[in-house]
Amino acid sequence: MLDIKTETIQAEQKIRSYIRETPLDYSLALSESSNCRVFFKLENLQLTSSFKVRGAINKLLSLTPEQRKQGVVTASSGNHGTAIAYGLSKLKIPGIIFVPENASITKIKAIARFGGKVHLHGKDAVITENYARTYAEQNNQVYISPYNDLQVVGGQGTIAIELTRQLEQIDAVFVPVGGGGLISGIAGYLKSVLPNVRVIGCSPENSPVMVESVQANRIIERESLPTLSDGTAGGVEPEAITFDFCRSLVDEFVLLSEAEIASAMQLFIKTHHQLLEGSAGLAIAAWLKTQAKYCNQNIVIIICGANISLETLKTIL
Repeated sequence: MLDIKTETIQAEQKIRSYIRETPLDYSLALSESSNCRVFFKLENLQLTSSFKVRGAINKLLSLTPEQRKQGVVTASSGNHGTAIAYGLSKLKIPGIIFVPENASITKIKAIARFGGKVHLHGKDAVITENYARTYAEQNNQVYISPYNDLQVVGGQGTIAIELTRQLEQIDAVFVPVGGGGLISGIAGYLKSVLPNVRVIGCSPENSPVMVESVQANRIIERESLPTLSDGTAGGVEPEAITFDFCRSLVDEFVLLSEAEIASAMQLFIKTHHQLLEGSAGLAIAAWLKTQAKYCNQNIVIIICGANISLETLKTIL
């Protein structure tokens, strides 16, 4: 299997000056109600308000001078696109970001705010990704996948390096799952240094493509329904490296209803007074659903981002 640990350590050395080390906050509210010690890894406070900047910057820094000159292409439901736009602006690299037609307006505006050149195409993330990849090939440009790239996975894995600095004992980590880049990076590094840690993948019932793929032992195709967790919605591209990582590294998957996601988001906003997006609510909801298994343990919940529209926020509240 590809070496996530080595890639993550190299990423940590490269990207540190471009990102924030986000806080690991103790949750008094969740800890008192569960007889556990619960901590939030606050990637909602990361630059671009999402963990995605880690993988995006790591990939962009790996490009040759010629590749930088030619420019890059990517596809994203929002957060990866914003992260790439931020990186392109910082490193003075040209690029195009393809976004599904039904992507969050808030996230599209965020991409544009960083100077990203946005093109809309397709109604599902896989369709958008396939088109963007073909466009890149036809124009001799580098395509940067939101998850199907070892350097992107390694960049996301730097969260795990920070966790090991911030908390001496980690028993379980709850991580949102879409294409699998975040959980692959975190699990790949953590399990190499803390073999007994449990990694729990969290997905919406309305878009459980990676979960069902792992269960079927092959990458499946299925249509996703609308979900509050738009950051994890959509399909998984064929031969994605994250599929094997999820099969071998994730201990358990938990599926969440829209009501469970909304309730978890409300709880976080009420008790921690911060914004979070639906994909971050997933991880909290999964913890609430399964907390009886983890009595007296140290639990980390990845709050992966804060990019939520005012309309969605009103609906939840």
